[in-house]
Amino acid sequence: MSSVLFDVPGPRARRRNGILAVLTTVVVAAVIGFLVYRMSVTGQFSAEKWYVFGFSTVWGQILKALGNTLAAFGLAAVLSLVLGFALAIGRLSDHAWVRVPVTVVTELFRAVPVLVMMMLLYYGLPDIGIKMEPYWAVVLALMAYNGSVLAEALRAGIESLPRGQREAGYAIGLRKSGVMRLILLPQAIRAMLPVIVAQLVVTMKDTALGFIITYPELLYYAKLLSSQQGRPILQSAIVIGGIYIVMCLILSGLAKWLEIRTRRSGRTVLPPPITRATIAAHEITNTQLISAQFIGGSAGDAGGGGDAGKG
Repeated sequence: MSSVLFDVPGPRARRRNGILAVLTTVVVAAVIGFLVYRMSVTGQFSAEKWYVFGFSTVWGQILKALGNTLAAFGLAAVLSLVLGFALAIGRLSDHAWVRVPVTVVTELFRAVPVLVMMMLLYYGLPDIGIKMEPYWAVVLALMAYNGSVLAEALRAGIESLPRGQREAGYAIGLRKSGVMRLILLPQAIRAMLPVIVAQLVVTMKDTALGFIITYPELLYYAKLLSSQQGRPILQSAIVIGGIYIVMCLILSGLAKWLEIRTRRSGRTVLPPPITRATIAAHEITNTQLISAQFIGGSAGDAGGGGDAGKG
């Protein structure tokens, strides 16, 4: 029986995968070629369709809209992470009076679409005497939805860890908050980092929904450009879509760098030997002392075994 989920493909499987890869490449290339051909036939590459992008004022407005997009995304991403951590810890609480309300709030935020939430905040709150700027409507809606999704991802990551991890933490005298902060959360974050980054990419793209409530971000300005002379709809979509693609690639590259850094730093280091002075200075409990002696003894036995083997 194999110890992995999928075996290494054999000659027939490699040949079949190669044929499928070639066919997929040909189909994608054919679709792209057909679209380029149709754009050429309909005059989408003519100078009059792209003339609007020849003005520095237009690019200045695009940069301003990009700044608005990044401003909404940056704050929404930070608030989503904070809310996600809070909701995840709340759902793992041993107290029902904490766990049940947090679960209801999390499921409610996940069920309401982001656009509906934005429209409720911007168009609905004025009916009860609360006026909200488009920026805050976009940020709060993104925070509520993406924070609830991140909470579920973090909760799943924590619950997927071996039960022995938390039991070992309790065995050395840590409280639940210490076990969560020092043992469970660091491992869960490292394991769920791809999911967290994927959700942040979704957060960045969902800022485009703000154009419906007149938030002046990239898509809002693209809509204004498409109403100019010649109606450069496809051209505006290509330019603005390219900017979104570059931003998502930068975010994915940053996540890959963080993943490599955390993988390199995730090395186990044995604690230093505990002396009587250390015990007096830090008031180490008997349970912690026994645990540390056990770890040190295991390391010493391993080292001694290695020396014996050398002899």
